[in-house]
Amino acid sequence: MGVRPKASAAGVTYNAVDAGYFEKRGLTRYAGVWSLWALGVGAVISGHFSGWNLGLAAGGFGGMAIATAIIMCMYLGLCFSLAEMSPALPHTGGAYSFARTTMGPWGGFVTGLAENMEFVLTPAVIVFFIGSYLGGIFETGPGFQPVWWIGCYILFVTLNLIGVDLSFRVSLVVTLAALAILAVFWISAIPLFDFSRWSLNIGVGPDGAPVQLPDGGGTFLPFGIGGALAALPFAVWLFLAIEQLPLAAEESVDPKRDMPKGLILGIFTLIFSAFMVLFLNTGIPNGAFALSSSGEPLLDGFKAIYGADTAKILALIAVIGLIASFHTIIFAYGRQIYSLSRAGYFPTFLSVTHGTRRTPHVALVAGALVGLAVLLVVWVVAGEAGGAFIGGTLLNMAVFGAMISYMMQATAFIRLRLHFPHIERPYRSPLGIAGAAVTIVVAAVTIYYQLLDPVYRAGVIGAAIWYALGIGYFAAVGRHKLVLSPEEEFAMSGGRSH
Repeated sequence: MGVRPKASAAGVTYNAVDAGYFEKRGLTRYAGVWSLWALGVGAVISGHFSGWNLGLAAGGFGGMAIATAIIMCMYLGLCFSLAEMSPALPHTGGAYSFARTTMGPWGGFVTGLAENMEFVLTPAVIVFFIGSYLGGIFETGPGFQPVWWIGCYILFVTLNLIGVDLSFRVSLVVTLAALAILAVFWISAIPLFDFSRWSLNIGVGPDGAPVQLPDGGGTFLPFGIGGALAALPFAVWLFLAIEQLPLAAEESVDPKRDMPKGLILGIFTLIFSAFMVLFLNTGIPNGAFALSSSGEPLLDGFKAIYGADTAKILALIAVIGLIASFHTIIFAYGRQIYSLSRAGYFPTFLSVTHGTRRTPHVALVAGALVGLAVLLVVWVVAGEAGGAFIGGTLLNMAVFGAMISYMMQATAFIRLRLHFPHIERPYRSPLGIAGAAVTIVVAAVTIYYQLLDPVYRAGVIGAAIWYALGIGYFAAVGRHKLVLSPEEEFAMSGGRSH
């Protein structure tokens, strides 16, 4: 590739590197359509096991159903936009790459930092829940929780380190296993399903709080349309993280052909599963009211069907969904850190790949260490109360980061359509600019309703700290150390270079 000249633009400086720089940062192409499908669905699927159900307390069944439909529209707009952008800009950078091309280095970094927060914190929260399940199954005390966290990180980071082929195979296996568990639940729930008795058993008390209706028969929207809007942040869990697929572009055998197919198959798989879970999990004993405060709604549903005596076996089954998301999002943060580092936004040593396995081992370990550090600091400082902070505030930080990145990516799509009509587009979104606009509006409304919830507001404060640290580093150091990576070359050439 040769030595690259220095160049400056928008207050940033590009540093010359030789061909050896990129030789030390090579990836291997492996993924086909079904590997990409598994990567996207697997990242999301734990949200079908738990998390979404807390929206029932805000909106009742009807409010949660409407919220899910609205959020579905946001993700359809996003996924079709990504299906157009990712084969047109087939780089590992994903969201950062799209924003960098259309909004310059600062826009790219702000978008990348939002996605970084989402993908580093989400597996940290997931491993917290895995530890809780395993602690219950094997009857280890609360003090043993960090051992579960460290063990899970070591195991699944190692699986990602060994090679991209193994990483994708594991993703496919655990994703299929999680979907099989959901399918067994749906089939098992049908004989007990009673929509009016169980799904509509939430009413409104004199103080405006949800109350249980013993015989069901409540209204579809007990909290009105306001309750549906308040449930938006919780409906996000049914789809959060499918947007990580473009990060696998440089490890896809044919991203121009396979990336759109993987994204579209993935989002429609999740839409089907989301509505099946919403209807069938709430429509069996003990109904929507009990689920509205449950930490493990799918497990509670299995207990209602098969009895509490099988609780440990069912809990072990439920862990599969968490493992699927944990493993696949580890892949995502590894590539996300790698791409920002390769371009110099993060320290460049983070993007070095393994000499023989060609996996971004430094980025994978660094992301795990940050996630673990956050967990352990919260655990040590807050003790038993740390669980609420981890399960609430950290997860909300991830959602906030996701909404920012969605708005930026949808904006990038619109700007690509308007200002880069010449670039090759192997796939064109049938939803076009209108679909991207819907994504921006729904994401903005979701952030607004996050800010109305005190628990979510704490997450937004944490997100602001993450942003302050990241932007501070980039302003002082990172912007002077950029490298003409594939993402940067494409942007600097006005979309004429791949």
